[in-house]
Amino acid sequence: MKAIILAGGKGTRLRSVVSDVPKPMAPVDKRPFLEYVIRALAAQGMREIILSVGHQKETIRSHFRDGSRLGLHISYSEEDIPLGTGGAVREAIRGAAGSRFLVLNGDTFNRLDHVSMEAFHLSTGALLTIALVMKRNAGRYGLVTMDEHRRIVGFSEKACPGGGYINCGVYIAERTVVELMPEGAFSLERDLFPSLTGGAVYGYPGRHFFIDIGIPATYRYIDHHPALLRPFSPAREAGNKELQ
Repeated sequence: MKAIILAGGKGTRLRSVVSDVPKPMAPVDKRPFLEYVIRALAAQGMREIILSVGHQKETIRSHFRDGSRLGLHISYSEEDIPLGTGGAVREAIRGAAGSRFLVLNGDTFNRLDHVSMEAFHLSTGALLTIALVMKRNAGRYGLVTMDEHRRIVGFSEKACPGGGYINCGVYIAERTVVELMPEGAFSLERDLFPSLTGGAVYGYPGRHFFIDIGIPATYRYIDHHPALLRPFSPAREAGNKELQ
């Protein structure tokens, strides 16, 4: 399985605090946020990453290059005009070999076991699996609802009161999902996912640490708590628990 990281956004809401680099490159303890995301994938054994880039793409390319410094291989899917999250994923999949892809947002960090998520995905025969995280206040994100088999049956709009499961920006997609995608620019979250509810789309729920640096408040928080972005190795952490 290869990973596709969406790193092409402008990050307009962050410009008041980070104005000179693309949003995924916002510095946290003198290191780009995106590097923490990539290091976390490497810690779980990921060796092939595709960076989907657009805005200030050369800034990202010049920092990561081929990925060898981080112990993996990085290639690039470039967009000359904004394609939205959906169009970016479509073009990255079309340009890559492989039948299954882990898709992540470059401005979010999840302490999530991707190997276990893939095992769940395969056990359901899903076309698409969306990682979910429990939030007490989900108003900023909107809610995702599942049936008793964890099949996703609905998405609510943002500004819903109360808590529940939210989409945390990590997906496992079969290559054939491209056949259901329109041409041109579109949003995964607004245009594609709602149209797939009730089908072979499942939620992978958890209570893991998750942060989205899309607004100044959350960016400032993680900039003051960089230890929260340490790489996550499920096997290593399980071994540590056995020794306790």
